[in-house]
Amino acid sequence: MNGFELSYFDVLAPDLPVVFCGINPSGHAAATGQNFGSPTNRFWRVLHLAGFTSVPLSGAADRQLLEFGCGITAVVGRDTNSAGDLHIEEYAEARKGFHAKMLHFRPGTIAFLGKAAYEALEKRKVGWGPQQLPLSGAKVWVLPNPSGRNLSFSLEALVAAYAELRISLEEQLEDWARINGIPSRLIATDKRVAGED
Repeated sequence: MNGFELSYFDVLAPDLPVVFCGINPSGHAAATGQNFGSPTNRFWRVLHLAGFTSVPLSGAADRQLLEFGCGITAVVGRDTNSAGDLHIEEYAEARKGFHAKMLHFRPGTIAFLGKAAYEALEKRKVGWGPQQLPLSGAKVWVLPNPSGRNLSFSLEALVAAYAELRISLEEQLEDWARINGIPSRLIATDKRVAGED
């Protein structure tokens, strides 16, 4: 199909303002059928606190994320218990299909969750935040991985990093809601981060 295959874990629609891109589905996701469904993964909480969603979502409701103009995908389709179980050749094999998938769905921004997948695609070291060069026609942003195993980033640091992206996409997210007949659900993040929600 257009040079790529959709995975069960792809949550995609054309022209989304942002697609969050992981390395590959986890073993927990494969067992439950839920993206970021592990109790220790902070993805859904961080998205809510950063203002991407007006209500807390969970892996069981991952398709609902489309209502907020956001999608989910991964570079490599094979599930593993740890991304470290992937072989470097798998990134190379996945590169062409990933590019084709992104060209087909045309997201405004691809937000990589961690540096590993983007570095594997680009074959170079990258920094955090917005990147200078586009990928498959989309802007690129590198965010910290929300996995509970990532002890380098506290919840507050994750929320701040994701909120920076959300603020940069505010106009696109509002346009998505308007075009699709969805009431704007964007919320200010400062009160949430301060724990006033």
